[in-house]
Amino acid sequence: MDAGEWREEGGAGRGFTGRRTVYRQADDYDHGMSPYDPSAFPPFAVTVDLVVLTVRRHALCALVVRRGEQPYQGRWALPGGFVRAEEDLGAAAARELAEETGLCAHDPGAPSPGNGAHLEQLATYGDPGRDPRMRVVSVAYLVLAPDLPAPRAGGDAHSVRWAPVEALLGQEDDHSREDEPPAPLAFDHAQILADGVERARSKIEYSSLATAFCPPEFTVGELRRVYEAVWGVALDPRNFHRKVTGTPGFLVPSGGTTTRQGGRPAQLFRAGGATLLNPPMLRPEV
Repeated sequence: MDAGEWREEGGAGRGFTGRRTVYRQADDYDHGMSPYDPSAFPPFAVTVDLVVLTVRRHALCALVVRRGEQPYQGRWALPGGFVRAEEDLGAAAARELAEETGLCAHDPGAPSPGNGAHLEQLATYGDPGRDPRMRVVSVAYLVLAPDLPAPRAGGDAHSVRWAPVEALLGQEDDHSREDEPPAPLAFDHAQILADGVERARSKIEYSSLATAFCPPEFTVGELRRVYEAVWGVALDPRNFHRKVTGTPGFLVPSGGTTTRQGGRPAQLFRAGGATLLNPPMLRPEV
C-alpha cells in the first residue's frame, strides 16, 4: 500500500504513517508458498470501533465523539481508529479504549482491576460504501464498565460525551440545544451501536456480564438498576432479589453493608465465579 498518512475513522486515537513493503515472488518460493501479485487485489484499511456502554443516572449510555474533520464533520460517531501495522485487533481495541477512557481491558474470567473494563469482539462491518474515503473494514468491540467519569476528547474529535442509547438510536428526543435537532451517527455507527446494545441485552440474560456495569462491591438494588437500564424495563425488587441470590455462583456476599442508597443498611455483594447463569435471567416481554 502506498505510503501516506492514515487518520482514524470515528474516534480520538492517533493516525499513523505506513510505508509500502516491496513484494518479491522469489520470497514466496523461498518460503514454500505459491506466488501471487498483491497489486491484483484492491487495498483497504482496517479499523476498530468501540461500543462503550455504561449506566449513568439509571440510563444505559454510550460514548460518542463529535468529528472534527471530514467526512461527517460535526456529526457524532463511535470512538475508534485505524489498526497499526504491528497490532493485532484486540491490541488495537485495547489501545483505543485506554486512549478514550483511561480504562484497561481485562479478562472477564479474572479479577477486574480498579480501572478495568469488559472488552469483547462484537462483529465485522465491511460494506464497500461505508466510508466515502476508501474501502474500510471495521471490527467492532463491545466495552462494558461501571459508571465512568466525563471523557476527554483528542485526535480528530473536538468534543466527546456520554449519551443515552435510546437518544442515539432515535428512540427518544435528545436535543442538547433547541436549535440542534439530533442527526444520525456518522458512517454505519448506528447499526454498530444497535448491535452492541442487543448483544449486551441478550448476554446479561444467561451470563454474569451485568456485574461488569457494577463497582467491585455492589448491592442487589444496584444490580437490579443495571438490568432495568439495559433492558429498559422495571423489575419487581423482591423477585429479582430472590433470583440473583438463588442462582449458584452469581453473587458472593462481601461481608459488608452500605447506606449509600439511603434507608437501612444494604448487604454488599461481589461477582461470583459463575460465567453462565443457570437458571438464566429471562428478559421480560414488553
